[in-house]
Amino acid sequence: MAPKLETDLANQLIDVRRNLHREPELSYEEFRTTAKLREWLTEAEIRILDLPLATGLIAEIGHAEGPVVAIRCDIDALPIEEQTGLPFASEISGKMHACGHDFHTAVILGAALLLKERESELPGKVRVLFQPAEETGHGAESVLASGGLKDVAAIFGLHNSPELPTGTFGTRSGALTAGVDRFEITVKGVGAHAATPENGVDAIVTAAQIITMLQTVVSRQSTALEPVVLSVTRINGGFTWNVLPEKVELEGTVRTYNEEIRRSIPERMTRIIEGIAAAAGAEAELHWYPGPAATINHAEWADFTKEVAAETGYEVRDIPPQMGGEDFSFYLQQIPGAFVNIGAGPAYPLHHPQFDVDEAAIEPAARYFASLAERALEKLQAKA
Repeated sequence: MAPKLETDLANQLIDVRRNLHREPELSYEEFRTTAKLREWLTEAEIRILDLPLATGLIAEIGHAEGPVVAIRCDIDALPIEEQTGLPFASEISGKMHACGHDFHTAVILGAALLLKERESELPGKVRVLFQPAEETGHGAESVLASGGLKDVAAIFGLHNSPELPTGTFGTRSGALTAGVDRFEITVKGVGAHAATPENGVDAIVTAAQIITMLQTVVSRQSTALEPVVLSVTRINGGFTWNVLPEKVELEGTVRTYNEEIRRSIPERMTRIIEGIAAAAGAEAELHWYPGPAATINHAEWADFTKEVAAETGYEVRDIPPQMGGEDFSFYLQQIPGAFVNIGAGPAYPLHHPQFDVDEAAIEPAARYFASLAERALEKLQAKA
């Protein structure tokens, strides 16, 4: 199952990362990954909290009465066929750690091992969170529902960045990643022979008009001062060349940092969708699937993460916000903290079948997160 931990931290964490990389598991299926983590933590005599989580787990380090901080990684993989050719490439067909969650897990496990060495000196407790199902956008909600973050005063998480070279660190105050919502649109017309469209209601033409007009939600209904992205990413309609289909399905996503704009978009889309459909004599319906909100870093803690990063040898950058999503936002809605990027590139982009990380970035990141957690405890203790 899980290889025994070695004494040399850098090699130990590289072995952990490669072991996880060989056996990637999708969201809510991370049973082997959870078992390995449980074995490694138990071997290190790190206590694991008894929580109602089917996959993923939370460990705790420290015995002193005092503040509690949390550090978090995600453990799930993606449904992608790996094309890296690495000697430790995925052994599971159609599944791959193409987002670097194996890197994140090795980093936070390493931080836990380092914190364990200083357990008697910690002025409080550190919760070490190995979160399932980040790729669904809702794994964080199951962790919050478990009660595993009760009494946590500050929380920190990471993502590797293929855009940042190894040795660099990036974050910012305020919005770091966008709110992420998914939508589906069903357009129903009346099927007919392609030679006699007048006998039907053309769902394809109606869908095409809807796609075009939806862009006015961004270009004409939202202020240019607030970034909004609306992308239709899937069109499904028809089954042969000479028949007008009865139904067309559309799917896509909306991204924005502004929560007020985010809440208004479904209504704006519905007006367009239903209006165009009615004008064509068709019917159309919007199905809205809300995901995580924008990840909003708390200014005090974002500045603190940069301060600790500079002290531990990173080149610190204040990076621009990103349109990708991250369910760490659910934690930051309830707990002060910050999300940071660790340079592990240059590399292929996230979710690419040839994506890989620079393993030299693992150990420094583990030492950084151990230091960050301890320093955060000290900061909270001083404020108490």
